[in-house]
Amino acid sequence: MSDLISVARPYARAAFERAQEKNDLAGWAEQLELLAAIATDSQMHSLLSNPRLPRADRAQLVLDVAGDKVGPEAGNLVRLLAENGRLPALPAVYDAFSAMKAEAEKRVHADVVAFRKLTQAQEKEIHDALAKGLGCEVDLECSVDSSLLGGAIIRAGDLVIDGSVRGQLNRLAANLSR
Repeated sequence: MSDLISVARPYARAAFERAQEKNDLAGWAEQLELLAAIATDSQMHSLLSNPRLPRADRAQLVLDVAGDKVGPEAGNLVRLLAENGRLPALPAVYDAFSAMKAEAEKRVHADVVAFRKLTQAQEKEIHDALAKGLGCEVDLECSVDSSLLGGAIIRAGDLVIDGSVRGQLNRLAANLSR
C-alpha cells in the first residue's frame, strides 16, 4: 500500500496544481473520487489487472464507465496512469489529492469511534476542541463500536487520541508486562 502512496503522490500533486490554476479544487475532487470508485470496483479491478488488455484499452474502459462526468484533463491523467502501468494507484491519487485539498482549505477530517452514539452536545464539544487545537475547520464523522467497552477513539490526520476503555486496558497490560 505504501508503494501506491509513493506512486500516487506526484500524480496527485500535478492534478492539485492544475486544479488550483483553474480554481476548481471541488471539480477535480469529484472527478478523482469517481475515478477511484471505478478503479476499486471488484469487476473493474479484475479487468484492469488483466495483462492481456492493452494499457490504452484499460484507460478507455475507465473513461467509458465515467462518461461525461470526467473532463478532458482528468481523462489525460487516466491515460497517463494507464500508459505508465499505474491505474491501480487511482484511489491513492484521490486520497493524496483530498489531503492536499484539505490542507489548502485549512480543513481536516476527523473520525470519532465511540462506545455508544454521541449526543449532539458531545459531538459539538469534540468538534470545537479539535478545531481549536488543530487551528482549522474540522469535518467530524462519528460511528459506534461497542467493542471499545467505553470511551472513544478520535483520529484527525496524524493525530490519534485513544480514550477508549479497551485502549486503557491494553496500555495497562503492556505496562504490567514490563
